[in-house]
Amino acid sequence: MQTSIAVSHWRSLAIACLGVSAWLLPYTAETCAAQVPRSRLVWFGTYTNEGTGAGGIYVSRFDPITGQLTAPKLAATTENPSFLALHPTLPVLYAVSEMAANKSQILAWRIDEATGQLALANQQSSAGAGPCYLSVDRSGRVVLAANYGSGSVVCLGLNNDGSLRPVVPGSPGGFLQHAGSSLHKQRQAGPHAHSIDAASEGRFAVACDLGLDQILIHALDPAAATLKLHRAVAVQPGAGPRHFALHPNSRFGYAINELDLTVTAFAWDAQAGTLAHLQTLSTLPAHVADRTGFSTAEIVVHPAGKYLYASNRGHDSIAIYTIDKTSGKLTFVGVEPIHGKSPRHFVIDPSGAFLLAAGQTSDTISLFKIDQATGGLVFTGPVLKVPTPVCICFYPSP
Repeated sequence: MQTSIAVSHWRSLAIACLGVSAWLLPYTAETCAAQVPRSRLVWFGTYTNEGTGAGGIYVSRFDPITGQLTAPKLAATTENPSFLALHPTLPVLYAVSEMAANKSQILAWRIDEATGQLALANQQSSAGAGPCYLSVDRSGRVVLAANYGSGSVVCLGLNNDGSLRPVVPGSPGGFLQHAGSSLHKQRQAGPHAHSIDAASEGRFAVACDLGLDQILIHALDPAAATLKLHRAVAVQPGAGPRHFALHPNSRFGYAINELDLTVTAFAWDAQAGTLAHLQTLSTLPAHVADRTGFSTAEIVVHPAGKYLYASNRGHDSIAIYTIDKTSGKLTFVGVEPIHGKSPRHFVIDPSGAFLLAAGQTSDTISLFKIDQATGGLVFTGPVLKVPTPVCICFYPSP
Protein backbone atom coordinates (compact mmCIF):
# COMPACT_ATOMS: atom_id res chain seq x y z
CA MET A 1 0.00 0.00 0.00
CA GLN A 2 2.83 2.40 0.84
CA THR A 3 4.47 1.67 -2.50
CA SER A 4 1.28 2.50 -4.42
CA ILE A 5 0.86 5.75 -2.48
CA ALA A 6 4.44 6.75 -3.20
CA VAL A 7 4.10 6.03 -6.90
CA SER A 8 0.80 7.91 -7.07
CA HIS A 9 2.43 10.85 -5.26
CA TRP A 10 5.21 11.10 -7.83
CA ARG A 11 2.74 10.74 -10.67
CA SER A 12 0.58 13.53 -9.24
CA LEU A 13 3.60 15.81 -9.10
CA ALA A 14 4.51 14.96 -12.69
CA ILE A 15 0.95 15.54 -13.92
CA ALA A 16 0.73 18.86 -12.07
CA CYS A 17 4.03 19.90 -13.61
CA LEU A 18 3.05 18.92 -17.14
CA GLY A 19 -0.57 20.10 -17.10
CA VAL A 20 -2.45 22.68 -19.11
CA SER A 21 -1.59 25.43 -16.64
CA ALA A 22 1.64 25.65 -18.63
CA TRP A 23 -0.21 28.11 -20.87
CA LEU A 24 -0.53 30.44 -17.89
CA LEU A 25 2.80 29.91 -16.12
CA PRO A 26 6.33 29.79 -17.56
CA TYR A 27 7.37 26.18 -18.23
CA THR A 28 10.99 25.49 -17.40
CA ALA A 29 13.03 22.37 -16.89
CA GLU A 30 14.15 23.75 -13.52
CA THR A 31 10.54 24.06 -12.30
CA CYS A 32 9.85 20.40 -12.94
CA ALA A 33 13.28 19.09 -11.94
CA ALA A 34 12.67 20.37 -8.42
CA GLN A 35 9.50 18.30 -8.17
CA VAL A 36 10.56 14.92 -9.64
CA PRO A 37 12.85 12.17 -8.34
CA ARG A 38 16.57 12.51 -9.02
CA SER A 39 16.52 9.49 -11.33
CA ARG A 40 13.85 7.61 -13.21
CA LEU A 41 13.53 4.11 -14.51
CA VAL A 42 13.18 3.88 -18.27
CA TRP A 43 12.40 0.73 -20.24
CA PHE A 44 13.06 -0.09 -23.88
CA GLY A 45 10.80 -2.41 -25.86
CA THR A 46 12.47 -4.32 -28.69
CA TYR A 47 12.02 -6.73 -31.57
CA THR A 48 13.56 -10.07 -30.64
CA ASN A 49 13.49 -11.73 -34.06
CA GLU A 50 16.44 -13.89 -35.05
CA GLY A 51 19.52 -11.82 -35.75
CA THR A 52 18.50 -8.78 -33.69
CA GLY A 53 20.41 -9.80 -30.57
CA ALA A 54 17.56 -8.52 -28.40
CA GLY A 55 16.19 -10.61 -25.53
CA GLY A 56 13.07 -8.69 -24.47
CA ILE A 57 12.51 -5.55 -22.38
CA TYR A 58 15.58 -3.60 -21.22
CA VAL A 59 15.85 -1.14 -18.33
CA SER A 60 18.07 1.82 -17.59
CA ARG A 61 18.09 4.78 -15.20
CA PHE A 62 17.75 8.33 -16.45
CA ASP A 63 19.05 11.40 -14.60
CA PRO A 64 16.69 14.31 -15.45
CA ILE A 65 19.29 16.86 -14.36
CA THR A 66 22.25 15.66 -16.43
CA GLY A 67 20.33 13.72 -19.08
CA GLN A 68 22.56 10.69 -18.56
CA LEU A 69 21.40 7.08 -18.98
CA THR A 70 22.94 4.08 -17.27
CA ALA A 71 23.93 1.01 -19.28
CA PRO A 72 20.80 -1.02 -20.15
CA LYS A 73 20.08 -4.36 -18.50
CA LEU A 74 17.61 -7.06 -19.54
CA ALA A 75 14.55 -6.60 -17.32
CA ALA A 76 12.33 -9.34 -18.77
CA THR A 77 12.76 -12.04 -21.40
CA THR A 78 9.80 -12.04 -23.80
CA GLU A 79 9.10 -12.11 -27.54
CA ASN A 80 8.74 -8.91 -29.56
CA PRO A 81 7.66 -6.48 -26.80
CA SER A 82 7.32 -3.73 -29.39
CA PHE A 83 5.17 -1.35 -27.37
CA LEU A 84 5.00 -0.55 -23.66
CA ALA A 85 2.65 1.39 -21.37
CA LEU A 86 2.32 2.01 -17.64
CA HIS A 87 -0.54 1.82 -15.17
CA PRO A 88 -1.28 5.38 -13.92
CA THR A 89 -1.04 4.55 -10.19
CA LEU A 90 0.29 0.99 -9.74
CA PRO A 91 3.82 -0.35 -10.32
CA VAL A 92 2.70 -2.35 -13.35
CA LEU A 93 4.09 -2.25 -16.90
CA TYR A 94 2.16 -3.57 -19.91
CA ALA A 95 3.64 -4.86 -23.14
CA VAL A 96 2.41 -6.31 -26.39
CA SER A 97 3.93 -9.46 -27.83
CA GLU A 98 3.76 -8.64 -31.53
CA MET A 99 3.26 -12.10 -33.01
CA ALA A 100 0.94 -14.01 -35.32
CA ALA A 101 -2.72 -14.30 -34.33
CA ASN A 102 -2.42 -17.55 -32.38
CA LYS A 103 0.50 -16.24 -30.32
CA SER A 104 -0.27 -12.53 -29.93
CA GLN A 105 -0.46 -11.51 -26.29
CA ILE A 106 -0.78 -8.55 -23.99
CA LEU A 107 1.31 -8.97 -20.86
CA ALA A 108 1.21 -7.35 -17.42
CA TRP A 109 4.50 -7.10 -15.51
CA ARG A 110 5.04 -6.20 -11.86
CA ILE A 111 7.81 -3.66 -11.38
CA ASP A 112 10.63 -3.99 -8.88
CA GLU A 113 11.00 -0.28 -8.20
CA ALA A 114 14.51 -0.65 -6.81
CA THR A 115 15.97 -2.37 -9.88
CA GLY A 116 13.44 -2.01 -12.69
CA GLN A 117 13.28 -5.76 -13.12
CA LEU A 118 9.93 -7.14 -14.24
CA ALA A 119 7.95 -10.16 -13.01
CA LEU A 120 5.10 -11.47 -15.14
CA ALA A 121 1.72 -10.99 -13.44
CA ASN A 122 -0.43 -12.48 -16.19
CA GLN A 123 -1.21 -12.30 -19.89
CA GLN A 124 -4.22 -12.33 -22.18
CA SER A 125 -4.75 -12.82 -25.90
CA SER A 126 -4.85 -9.64 -27.98
CA ALA A 127 -7.70 -11.25 -29.96
CA GLY A 128 -5.94 -10.43 -33.22
CA ALA A 129 -2.69 -10.58 -35.18
CA GLY A 130 0.34 -8.36 -34.74
CA PRO A 131 -0.51 -6.10 -31.79
CA CYS A 132 1.74 -3.06 -32.25
CA TYR A 133 0.42 -0.48 -29.76
CA LEU A 134 -1.20 -0.25 -26.36
CA SER A 135 -2.24 2.41 -23.86
CA VAL A 136 -3.92 2.64 -20.45
CA ASP A 137 -6.82 4.96 -19.66
CA ARG A 138 -6.19 7.62 -16.99
CA SER A 139 -8.43 5.87 -14.46
CA GLY A 140 -6.37 2.68 -14.70
CA ARG A 141 -9.41 0.53 -15.49
CA VAL A 142 -8.62 -0.65 -19.03
CA VAL A 143 -5.79 -1.38 -21.43
CA LEU A 144 -6.41 -0.56 -25.09
CA ALA A 145 -4.46 -2.26 -27.90
CA ALA A 146 -4.29 -2.13 -31.70
CA ASN A 147 -3.76 -5.25 -33.82
CA TYR A 148 -2.03 -4.10 -36.99
CA GLY A 149 -2.04 -7.44 -38.78
CA SER A 150 -5.75 -8.18 -38.43
CA GLY A 151 -6.96 -4.56 -38.31
CA SER A 152 -8.78 -4.71 -34.99
CA VAL A 153 -8.75 -2.95 -31.63
CA VAL A 154 -9.26 -4.47 -28.20
CA CYS A 155 -10.14 -3.27 -24.70
CA LEU A 156 -9.12 -5.35 -21.68
CA GLY A 157 -10.41 -4.65 -18.19
CA LEU A 158 -7.96 -4.46 -15.28
CA ASN A 159 -8.22 -6.01 -11.83
CA ASN A 160 -7.49 -3.97 -8.70
CA ASP A 161 -3.90 -5.21 -8.72
CA GLY A 162 -3.39 -4.15 -12.35
CA SER A 163 -3.56 -7.65 -13.81
CA LEU A 164 -5.43 -8.21 -17.07
CA ARG A 165 -8.93 -9.55 -17.56
CA PRO A 166 -9.95 -11.35 -20.76
CA VAL A 167 -11.88 -9.62 -23.54
CA VAL A 168 -15.56 -9.06 -22.81
CA PRO A 169 -17.58 -10.84 -25.55
CA GLY A 170 -20.61 -9.43 -27.34
CA SER A 171 -21.54 -6.14 -28.99
CA PRO A 172 -20.70 -3.80 -27.50
CA GLY A 173 -17.79 -5.81 -26.16
CA GLY A 174 -14.06 -5.53 -25.71
CA PHE A 175 -13.23 -6.29 -29.36
CA LEU A 176 -13.90 -4.31 -32.56
CA GLN A 177 -12.95 -5.41 -36.06
CA HIS A 178 -12.29 -2.60 -38.53
CA ALA A 179 -13.27 -3.15 -42.18
CA GLY A 180 -12.47 -1.59 -45.55
CA SER A 181 -9.50 -0.55 -47.68
CA SER A 182 -7.95 2.50 -49.32
CA LEU A 183 -5.68 3.79 -52.07
CA HIS A 184 -2.34 2.00 -51.58
CA LYS A 185 -2.64 -1.48 -53.12
CA GLN A 186 -0.02 -3.11 -50.89
CA ARG A 187 -0.27 -1.26 -47.60
CA GLN A 188 -4.01 -0.49 -47.64
CA ALA A 189 -5.67 -3.59 -49.07
CA GLY A 190 -7.41 -4.06 -45.72
CA PRO A 191 -7.64 -2.51 -42.26
CA HIS A 192 -4.47 -2.00 -40.23
CA ALA A 193 -5.22 -0.53 -36.80
CA HIS A 194 -2.02 1.17 -35.64
CA SER A 195 -2.90 2.94 -32.38
CA ILE A 196 -5.68 3.54 -29.88
CA ASP A 197 -5.79 6.04 -26.99
CA ALA A 198 -8.43 7.00 -24.44
CA ALA A 199 -9.69 10.61 -24.54
CA SER A 200 -12.28 12.83 -22.85
CA GLU A 201 -11.72 11.32 -19.41
CA GLY A 202 -12.22 7.84 -20.82
CA ARG A 203 -15.50 8.49 -22.66
CA PHE A 204 -13.96 7.89 -26.10
CA ALA A 205 -11.02 6.05 -27.63
CA VAL A 206 -9.28 7.46 -30.72
CA ALA A 207 -7.87 4.82 -33.09
CA CYS A 208 -5.74 5.42 -36.19
CA ASP A 209 -6.20 2.86 -38.98
CA LEU A 210 -3.46 3.05 -41.59
CA GLY A 211 -5.26 0.72 -44.00
CA LEU A 212 -8.51 2.67 -44.06
CA ASP A 213 -7.17 6.24 -44.10
CA GLN A 214 -9.48 6.85 -41.18
CA ILE A 215 -9.33 7.92 -37.57
CA LEU A 216 -12.05 5.98 -35.80
CA ILE A 217 -13.57 7.36 -32.62
CA HIS A 218 -15.00 4.62 -30.44
CA ALA A 219 -17.31 5.08 -27.47
CA LEU A 220 -15.42 3.67 -24.47
CA ASP A 221 -16.94 2.32 -21.26
CA PRO A 222 -14.02 1.72 -18.87
CA ALA A 223 -16.26 0.21 -16.18
CA ALA A 224 -17.62 -2.44 -18.56
CA ALA A 225 -14.39 -2.64 -20.66
CA THR A 226 -16.31 -2.24 -23.94
CA LEU A 227 -15.92 -0.36 -27.22
CA LYS A 228 -18.53 0.75 -29.75
CA LEU A 229 -17.96 2.67 -32.98
CA HIS A 230 -18.95 6.32 -32.52
CA ARG A 231 -17.81 7.89 -35.80
CA ALA A 232 -15.04 7.78 -38.42
CA VAL A 233 -13.01 10.71 -39.74
CA ALA A 234 -11.26 10.43 -43.10
CA VAL A 235 -7.81 11.80 -43.87
CA GLN A 236 -6.46 12.35 -47.38
CA PRO A 237 -6.41 9.15 -49.51
CA GLY A 238 -3.11 7.30 -49.25
CA ALA A 239 -2.02 9.15 -46.10
CA GLY A 240 -1.96 6.14 -43.75
CA PRO A 241 -2.70 7.56 -40.27
CA ARG A 242 -0.49 5.85 -37.70
CA HIS A 243 -0.45 7.53 -34.27
CA PHE A 244 -2.46 10.30 -32.62
CA ALA A 245 -1.41 12.88 -30.02
CA LEU A 246 -3.93 14.87 -28.00
CA HIS A 247 -2.94 18.37 -26.89
CA PRO A 248 -2.74 18.90 -23.09
CA ASN A 249 -5.67 21.32 -23.28
CA SER A 250 -7.86 18.60 -24.90
CA ARG A 251 -8.98 21.04 -27.61
CA PHE A 252 -6.67 19.87 -30.39
CA GLY A 253 -5.35 16.58 -31.72
CA TYR A 254 -2.66 15.61 -34.21
CA ALA A 255 -2.28 12.53 -36.41
CA ILE A 256 0.94 11.43 -38.07
CA ASN A 257 0.44 9.88 -41.48
CA GLU A 258 2.97 7.16 -42.25
CA LEU A 259 2.61 6.81 -46.01
CA ASP A 260 2.52 10.40 -47.30
CA LEU A 261 4.83 11.87 -44.62
CA THR A 262 2.43 14.42 -43.21
CA VAL A 263 0.89 15.57 -39.93
CA THR A 264 -2.80 16.49 -39.77
CA ALA A 265 -4.07 18.92 -37.13
CA PHE A 266 -7.65 18.68 -35.82
CA ALA A 267 -9.94 20.55 -33.48
CA TRP A 268 -11.18 18.04 -30.89
CA ASP A 269 -14.63 18.36 -29.30
CA ALA A 270 -14.25 16.41 -26.07
CA GLN A 271 -17.98 16.40 -25.33
CA ALA A 272 -19.25 15.34 -28.75
CA GLY A 273 -16.28 13.12 -29.58
CA THR A 274 -15.62 14.77 -32.95
CA LEU A 275 -12.56 15.85 -34.94
CA ALA A 276 -12.59 18.79 -37.39
CA HIS A 277 -9.72 19.13 -39.87
CA LEU A 278 -7.54 22.23 -39.43
CA GLN A 279 -4.53 21.66 -41.72
CA THR A 280 -2.10 19.07 -43.08
CA LEU A 281 1.64 19.75 -43.27
CA SER A 282 4.68 17.82 -44.47
CA THR A 283 7.12 16.32 -41.97
CA LEU A 284 10.04 17.17 -44.27
CA PRO A 285 11.48 20.38 -45.72
CA ALA A 286 10.35 21.17 -49.26
CA HIS A 287 13.84 20.73 -50.67
CA VAL A 288 13.84 16.98 -49.82
CA ALA A 289 12.65 15.80 -53.22
CA ASP A 290 13.57 12.10 -53.20
CA ARG A 291 11.51 10.45 -50.46
CA THR A 292 11.81 6.88 -51.70
CA GLY A 293 11.64 4.42 -48.81
CA PHE A 294 10.73 7.12 -46.30
CA SER A 295 7.92 6.82 -43.76
CA THR A 296 6.87 8.50 -40.55
CA ALA A 297 6.40 6.86 -37.15
CA GLU A 298 5.80 8.70 -33.85
CA ILE A 299 4.16 12.00 -32.87
CA VAL A 300 4.40 13.77 -29.48
CA VAL A 301 3.14 17.09 -28.10
CA HIS A 302 5.53 18.73 -25.65
CA PRO A 303 3.95 18.77 -22.16
CA ALA A 304 3.92 22.58 -22.20
CA GLY A 305 1.69 22.42 -25.28
CA LYS A 306 3.81 24.80 -27.35
CA TYR A 307 5.65 22.34 -29.61
CA LEU A 308 4.92 19.20 -31.60
CA TYR A 309 7.47 16.61 -32.75
CA ALA A 310 7.23 13.86 -35.38
CA SER A 311 9.72 11.24 -36.55
CA ASN A 312 10.87 10.47 -40.11
CA ARG A 313 12.28 7.05 -40.93
CA GLY A 314 14.62 6.95 -43.94
CA HIS A 315 15.35 10.63 -43.52
CA ASP A 316 16.14 9.66 -39.89
CA SER A 317 15.09 12.89 -38.31
CA ILE A 318 12.67 14.54 -35.88
CA ALA A 319 10.40 17.20 -37.36
CA ILE A 320 9.72 20.22 -35.14
CA TYR A 321 6.60 22.41 -35.16
CA THR A 322 5.30 25.26 -33.05
CA ILE A 323 1.62 25.16 -31.99
CA ASP A 324 -0.58 28.25 -32.03
CA LYS A 325 -2.21 28.23 -28.60
CA THR A 326 -5.45 29.79 -29.88
CA SER A 327 -6.07 27.96 -33.16
CA GLY A 328 -4.07 24.76 -32.60
CA LYS A 329 -2.48 25.16 -36.04
CA LEU A 330 1.12 24.21 -36.67
CA THR A 331 4.11 26.04 -38.09
CA PHE A 332 6.92 23.88 -39.45
CA VAL A 333 10.26 24.86 -37.88
CA GLY A 334 12.63 22.27 -39.33
CA VAL A 335 14.14 18.83 -38.74
CA GLU A 336 16.91 17.48 -36.50
CA PRO A 337 18.91 14.31 -37.40
CA ILE A 338 18.63 11.59 -34.74
CA HIS A 339 22.28 10.44 -35.08
CA GLY A 340 20.93 6.96 -35.70
CA LYS A 341 18.65 5.12 -38.11
CA SER A 342 14.88 4.43 -38.26
CA PRO A 343 13.35 6.50 -35.40
CA ARG A 344 10.32 4.26 -34.90
CA HIS A 345 9.65 5.79 -31.47
CA PHE A 346 10.72 8.72 -29.31
CA VAL A 347 9.59 10.27 -26.04
CA ILE A 348 9.99 13.46 -24.05
CA ASP A 349 11.13 12.85 -20.49
CA PRO A 350 8.59 13.80 -17.77
CA SER A 351 10.50 16.99 -16.89
CA GLY A 352 10.05 18.25 -20.46
CA ALA A 353 13.77 18.96 -20.74
CA PHE A 354 14.98 16.08 -22.93
CA LEU A 355 13.88 14.08 -25.98
CA LEU A 356 15.02 10.47 -26.38
CA ALA A 357 14.88 8.90 -29.86
CA ALA A 358 15.09 5.16 -30.54
CA GLY A 359 17.05 4.18 -33.65
CA GLN A 360 15.57 0.77 -34.50
CA THR A 361 18.10 -0.27 -37.14
CA SER A 362 21.12 1.44 -35.58
CA ASP A 363 20.55 -0.12 -32.11
CA THR A 364 20.76 3.31 -30.50
CA ILE A 365 19.05 5.70 -28.12
CA SER A 366 19.91 9.35 -28.86
CA LEU A 367 19.46 12.17 -26.33
CA PHE A 368 18.55 15.77 -27.12
CA LYS A 369 18.21 18.81 -24.89
CA ILE A 370 15.01 20.72 -25.69
CA ASP A 371 15.32 24.49 -26.05
CA GLN A 372 12.30 25.63 -24.01
CA ALA A 373 12.16 28.98 -25.82
CA THR A 374 12.15 27.65 -29.39
CA GLY A 375 11.42 23.91 -29.20
CA GLY A 376 14.72 23.21 -30.94
CA LEU A 377 16.71 20.05 -30.24
CA VAL A 378 20.39 19.97 -29.25
CA PHE A 379 22.13 16.59 -29.49
CA THR A 380 23.94 15.83 -26.23
CA GLY A 381 25.69 12.56 -27.16
CA PRO A 382 26.95 9.95 -26.87
CA VAL A 383 24.30 7.45 -28.02
CA LEU A 384 23.26 4.57 -25.78
CA LYS A 385 23.45 1.11 -27.35
CA VAL A 386 20.25 -0.96 -27.06
CA PRO A 387 19.46 -3.84 -29.44
CA THR A 388 16.60 -3.05 -31.86
CA PRO A 389 14.82 -0.44 -29.69
CA VAL A 390 11.24 0.26 -30.82
CA CYS A 391 9.64 1.80 -27.72
CA ILE A 392 10.74 3.93 -24.74
CA CYS A 393 8.77 4.15 -21.50
CA PHE A 394 9.53 6.32 -18.42
CA TYR A 395 8.57 5.61 -14.82
CA PRO A 396 8.86 7.77 -11.65
CA SER A 397 11.47 6.21 -9.36
CA PRO A 398 11.45 6.34 -5.54
